[in-house]
Amino acid sequence: MPVRAVVLDIGETVLDDTREWHAWADWIGVGRHTFSTVLGAVTATGRDNAETFRYFKPDFDVAAERQRREETGNGERIEESDLYPDVRPALAELQARGFWVGLAGNQTAKAGSLLRKLDLPVDAIATSAEWGVAKPDPAFFGHVVELAGVAPHELLYVGDHRDNDVVAGHSAGLWTALIRRGPWGRLWADDPAVQANADWVIDSLTELPRLIART
Repeated sequence: MPVRAVVLDIGETVLDDTREWHAWADWIGVGRHTFSTVLGAVTATGRDNAETFRYFKPDFDVAAERQRREETGNGERIEESDLYPDVRPALAELQARGFWVGLAGNQTAKAGSLLRKLDLPVDAIATSAEWGVAKPDPAFFGHVVELAGVAPHELLYVGDHRDNDVVAGHSAGLWTALIRRGPWGRLWADDPAVQANADWVIDSLTELPRLIART
């Protein structure tokens, strides 16, 4: 069946997370280079990136510290400059071609609110915090399919993460594409699991309309 809907992951697919990771490094008082290096090591082993904090503070509570950041005026920010350059043109072209287009990823409820304020050319935006379930849980993809209003085999999910996006999306019966950007996308683009589960590996979101047309 042809693709009728396209849903994109958020972090490192639509958003460049550099600002947020730098904010976390500053918040815990660790050099940005040091923090990024440890994050990379955690990423390379396929672990949850939240484990990065425990190398610096073993009892670190991400949720509690995120709330503290908000209370001190150092909370999460998403601005136009945080979008990758290909995001708006790719989303606009997909909509112009008649595809239902959405964003859904493992993000906070505040991230969802901030993204909606950017007035992106999408039909819907949702986050794991709003749904109460996160990738790679199959229930997350159940919400994605319900949000788009199509059958699983009519939906393409695009992301940068091997396990959360490509493997989990494929297991849910979706078309999947891995974008080669950010630490995860670049590290795992040629991974055997990606090759086995991704329908496409892309370098830019602007490739999607042409590739989908082949379905």
